[in-house]
Amino acid sequence: MALEHAILVSLLEKPGSGYELARRFERSIGYFWTATHQQIYRVLKRMESEGLLAVRELSQQSRPDKKEYSVVGPGRAVLSQWLHQSIQPESMRHELAVKIRGAAFDDPSVLIREVERHRQVHIDRLAHYQAGELRDFTGPAAPTPLDAGQELQHVVLRGGIAYERMTIAWLDDVLGTLRRLGTSPSPA
Repeated sequence: MALEHAILVSLLEKPGSGYELARRFERSIGYFWTATHQQIYRVLKRMESEGLLAVRELSQQSRPDKKEYSVVGPGRAVLSQWLHQSIQPESMRHELAVKIRGAAFDDPSVLIREVERHRQVHIDRLAHYQAGELRDFTGPAAPTPLDAGQELQHVVLRGGIAYERMTIAWLDDVLGTLRRLGTSPSPA
């Protein structure tokens, strides 16, 4: 997937400025596809020049005009073509997993704090996802019924929730193993 596909999806969900798009990446899309503000602005400019996006200048009081981007026909065609292409399942690169394996050749307990830190990050992310789910999909203020776009956003969010729960359970297992092994490295 290219950043342009993530931008097309986000702008089809809701047109917006580069700043608004960057904020969406920080709050939602960024959990599974990251991009800096500079990358987003650079790709927006290229997509506009390629005719994939339309830009509307919106005047603002006491601030510079805002450019609002929206997807036009050729942009929808690019997204449609990408949606119909087969992709390879992703391989996971996990530096912490390599460190855990490497602990067999040193003091396994050295990694306890690092694993606890990772666990806390995943607990915090899970809480953030669950709060978003309650706010946007399952709570009293959530729209009913959900439209197709909302249903698909929710299923992606549920995948994130499941991933965080699985990761926390795995890190609990890792911590138990590290504590059980203590400070005794395996013979080299």
